[in-house]
Amino acid sequence: MFQEKYHQIERMLRACTGEEDVLLTKGGDHADLASTIAFKLAKVEKRAPQKIAADIAEKISADPSLGDIRVEATGPYVNFRFGPTLLAEAVREALEPGYGALQRRSGRVILEHTSANPNGPLHVGHIRNTVIGDSLARTFRKAGHALEVQYYLNDMGRQIAIVSWGFEHLGMVRKEGEKGDHYVARVYIAANRELEKNPEIVKEIDHLMQLVERGDAETVKKFRTAVSLCAEGIRDTLGALNAHHDRFVWESDFVRIGDVDRIIERIRRLPQAHEDETLWVDLTEQGFEKKYILRRSDGTSVYSTRDLAYHIWKGRNYDRMIDVLGADHKLIGAQLQATLKLLGEQPPEIVHFEFVSLPEGSMSTRAGKFVSADELIEEVAAKAFEEVTVRRPELPEAERYAIARSVAIAAVRYDIVKVSPEKSTVFDWKEALDFERQSGPYIQYAHARACSILEKAGEFERAYTLETDHEIALARHLARFPAVIEQTVEELRPHLIAAYARELADLFNAFYHYDPVLKSEGETRSSRLTLVDAVRNTLQESLATLGIDALRSM
Repeated sequence: MFQEKYHQIERMLRACTGEEDVLLTKGGDHADLASTIAFKLAKVEKRAPQKIAADIAEKISADPSLGDIRVEATGPYVNFRFGPTLLAEAVREALEPGYGALQRRSGRVILEHTSANPNGPLHVGHIRNTVIGDSLARTFRKAGHALEVQYYLNDMGRQIAIVSWGFEHLGMVRKEGEKGDHYVARVYIAANRELEKNPEIVKEIDHLMQLVERGDAETVKKFRTAVSLCAEGIRDTLGALNAHHDRFVWESDFVRIGDVDRIIERIRRLPQAHEDETLWVDLTEQGFEKKYILRRSDGTSVYSTRDLAYHIWKGRNYDRMIDVLGADHKLIGAQLQATLKLLGEQPPEIVHFEFVSLPEGSMSTRAGKFVSADELIEEVAAKAFEEVTVRRPELPEAERYAIARSVAIAAVRYDIVKVSPEKSTVFDWKEALDFERQSGPYIQYAHARACSILEKAGEFERAYTLETDHEIALARHLARFPAVIEQTVEELRPHLIAAYARELADLFNAFYHYDPVLKSEGETRSSRLTLVDAVRNTLQESLATLGIDALRSM
């Protein structure tokens, strides 16, 4: 309903003003929708924006097709407020299973996220990539897109060569019960220490990289064995975070099938290409001073070359490409986009994010100074178990533990996704687990409260009479959910859904506090219970889009 009315009002404003962009947006506390088009027209018409807004409101109000929408000029703003019939319709829609889902879209989308080097476990620095990427994936699917999510496995880089060397020369045995990614990290850290003590080992590492580039079967097998071991552990961590990839793509495949050789030949023919000791592209005309190197002096390709081949393959098999990358990849991501454009290929859209950290400070896999995502999840789950035990001591231990795991993942995921990607953030488990503050568990608790109210109420006839300010505010917010899904997909900003869910929980808690539900009577009781059910369903759908369990009991 909301989107339908949005587009209808947008068309009416265009017809009335002759402007393509009519600056229509949500109206905040004063309206459901509002336009600031009068400011724009004032410069052209040389009239006061207040007068222009009043004229626009008068013209649109006269159109009978507008139906149950009140139009008014408030100073220079043209405000649109939905009437009771539309708000009742919004509540009806919010009761439907799968609410918020949009119509099926044509075209295929590929989204790549996480893609951390397989030389150790995911750490706190990686999981912001995972949470942003998985939340976007869930939103794209809810928005009707055919989507594939991929993890790009770097199985040819220097780090993997160091791991392979470590496995062959250090004789380190996997501990009982040790995850594969943690085992690989131990080997990688130990091998780096050996490199620091004996720089001559660098020659052996370089030789391994040349062998794998040439497709030496034994070396390729060793590299793949190490990477597979690490990837197995990474998959388990991703699963614990409720994140799923449809496909793991191996970097070396693009060398094996000849795509890297073909891209090098295409690069050579570019007027911006240079060959001296290395092959590189001059991107100064695109604003980059640094050389974009694609082949080393020893003839081996670099990560960027293989990444180009991967993106050309993606561009030819999918209609829209999206990469989620850390802020430290801004330069290499922009160089990739620029080079693809020079080649006449489709560049990806890139969502860059600043980093999440812990109060303890920075993390580095090479130095062994990192907090793994596994450790973070276990620590937060232990804290969550303490909180659940205080609140629900009567529950069996197994049930309390299950709730605590869901609450822990909600705390981690929500605390990360609630911040817009371009802002850095520090994860504080005390705030993230606070049931009374605007956290993931806070939203889960609002859902559990709605379930509890409905369970106590028993059977009731649905009704749609909205009278109080809190009832109307809830209905207005419920109406916006599909539009938030659409906006998130267009802008690639999943924190919008996090903000929506938190605002819905806030409005529901205020409604519950001021408007009695179970103690009310007649049609008022039925209408309020209907509203509670619509909130329950919409909270469930919004939490699912964020990869968070909608618990019925906490």
